[in-house]
Formats: sequence, C-alpha cells, structure tokens
Amino acid sequence: MEDVLVAEHVSKVFESADSFTRFQALQDICLTVAENEFVSIVGPSGCGKSTFLSIVGGFETPSSGRVLLGHRPIYGPSKDRGFVFQSDALFHWLTVEQNVAYGLRVQGYPCTQQREIVEQCLRLVGLTAFRAATPGQLSGGMRQRVAIARALATDPKILLLDEPFGALDVLTRKKMQDELARIWVQNQKTVVLVTHAIDEAVLLSDRIFLMTRSPGRIAECVTVGLRRPRSVRDAQFRELELAINDMLMNELGEEP
Repeated sequence: MEDVLVAEHVSKVFESADSFTRFQALQDICLTVAENEFVSIVGPSGCGKSTFLSIVGGFETPSSGRVLLGHRPIYGPSKDRGFVFQSDALFHWLTVEQNVAYGLRVQGYPCTQQREIVEQCLRLVGLTAFRAATPGQLSGGMRQRVAIARALATDPKILLLDEPFGALDVLTRKKMQDELARIWVQNQKTVVLVTHAIDEAVLLSDRIFLMTRSPGRIAECVTVGLRRPRSVRDAQFRELELAINDMLMNELGEEP
C-alpha cells in the first residue's frame, strides 16, 4: 500500500513573545501512514501528541522537518484532512443535518449532492432519525458522531482524531469506540488517532506509535495484528495491552 502521510524529522519549539522562553514539544518525529491504515499515537500527557496532530492538520507549523500528504507538503488546513476534536465543536444553532452539510456548503457543492452525501453520512453514524435535532438535544456520544459525520462528508484523504472520546463517561466511550470500529470497517478511511488510552489504541489500530515524554519522540512502533472485530476480554488483546503499557513505563523510567 502507498504511504498517504509521511512525517520527516519533524520538531516543534514554542517560543514566548519576548523569545526568552523556549519549550521543545517535539523532537525528530519520523513516521509513515499507509492508505486505508488506522494508526494511533499513544504517550504520556504533555508529550506532544496533539501538537503533532495539529501540524498534520495544518493548524501548527513545524520548527524543522516537514509533513507530506499524498507527496505534497502540508502548509495549512485543507479539505483533504478531516479533523475531530476532543470537544464536538459543532455549531449549536444549526441542526444535525446542517452541521454535517456545513463543509459541503462552504465548498460549493450543489444542494442535491449535499443532501445525498449528508444522508449517507447520517446513515453511516446511525443518526438519520435525529437530522432535525440541534446539538443541545443530543448526548455527548451522539454529538461526537455528528462531528465524525461532518469530518467524513467532504471525503478527506485522512481523518485526524484528537482524543475524540476523552470527555465521555466510560460506558459512552466504549460504545463510541465500537461505533468508530464499525465506521472504519465500512468506510476504510485512513485514520490517525491521538489517545492516552492503550486499550482504545489496541481495539482500533493497525499500528500504534509510542511517544516519549517531552520533548516527544517516537520510541516504538507496534503492529497490532489482532483479527477484527476485537474484544478487550480476549487473552491476546490483554497481553498486547499490558506489553505496550510496560514499554511506555520502561521508556519513562518507571516500574510497570
């Protein structure tokens, strides 16, 4: 499979306005993501996971190195990348249908095509019955499904997920993980997920990149290799989850 995303020696340094204070968030990040691959990035809080995803999304620029999407350098946000944040970031004065259609409308899709695509996306995330609802009438999990549908509507090359279920309760989070697994099987979109939850990464991913504490570097790349659909109760699942946890703890210099 062809590599869709390539990060070449990406580093990021944040400087204060007076240039007296410098903080290095990322150091020499190199990784690739293949077409239709689901990868996760896992690491301790503050290791630069979200900073890297923001660079891929075009919201931040690297201090050195570069990121390529489809062989082209990333210089800013674009419709070829769909981004889902930890908070749903929906327009709360618009209906579900209008939220999902927002990117299509901005890009000038004909109304008939907008309706067809929105219908497909709502069916994909199981929200056709809630098309006329506003975000305030939905649960947290349903709002995140709307956000995923909106990100998929413009058919991006890659879907970027920045801890999309981090604010949800345990039961809703588990349901949304299962929903995302189902959506990926149906859609086969290239996905990069940032998460601090090892079980979530093992449940969803083809490969998992493990990051060190700040400045963030790629310490390991783990191929999951478990048959889908996966269960957290499976012995092989649990074994891999514990192995990844041990890798992270060893990298941090802590006892597992």
